[in-house]
Amino acid sequence: MAQLILFAVSLLVVSVAAQQPGKQTPEVHPALTSWKCTKAGGCKMLNTSVVLDSQYRWLHNVDGYTNCYRNGFDKTYCPDAETCGKNCAIEGVDYASYGISTKGDALTLNLFTQKNGAWSKSSPRVYLLANDTAYNMFSLLNQEFTFDVETQGVPCGVNAALYFSEMDVNGSAGPGNAAGAKYGTGYCDAQCPTNNFVNGMVCLTFHICYNLKRKENFEYALSKL
Repeated sequence: MAQLILFAVSLLVVSVAAQQPGKQTPEVHPALTSWKCTKAGGCKMLNTSVVLDSQYRWLHNVDGYTNCYRNGFDKTYCPDAETCGKNCAIEGVDYASYGISTKGDALTLNLFTQKNGAWSKSSPRVYLLANDTAYNMFSLLNQEFTFDVETQGVPCGVNAALYFSEMDVNGSAGPGNAAGAKYGTGYCDAQCPTNNFVNGMVCLTFHICYNLKRKENFEYALSKL
């Protein structure tokens, strides 16, 4: 069974299957300092970073600029999962354009971004990376997890959430998915949407907080595997 990894989310968008790394935009992960503390050794700084979920990325044919997914997979490139993995590439992103920024141990996610005077919804979801190709794994038994969150700028009707999800450390990298954790692949949760299944399973999630400006929820979700 996979361990739990941390990720933050506001709203969700359509899911797509990740394939191989693209070459159009370099993937540079914003650094986000975290800390590991023990009674014996005190607190040690970890050089962690964040990665944008693969569902928010451009998926296009390997040798061109045609979308592999638009209201469903393009059967020209994706008649089946194996062929899609060979024909399609998932791109790196400009994190600032998605409303994502970090400073030291602080992470900021913006629901909306502005470009050329026009506003659009970004609503990003990010995961914590231990290094460029592996998620940061948490073993919570007999451990304490602490964080600070600022929700004063979160209006009614918007959910700012922080939770754990059971995922593979490498983002389910393997045949048909060379992109892996570096590109935010492998999402899995307990809500059972068909397009979020990982290897035919749904996964345990543990919701640390679901925040609004005037309300905070603390909950967990379990699913039979």
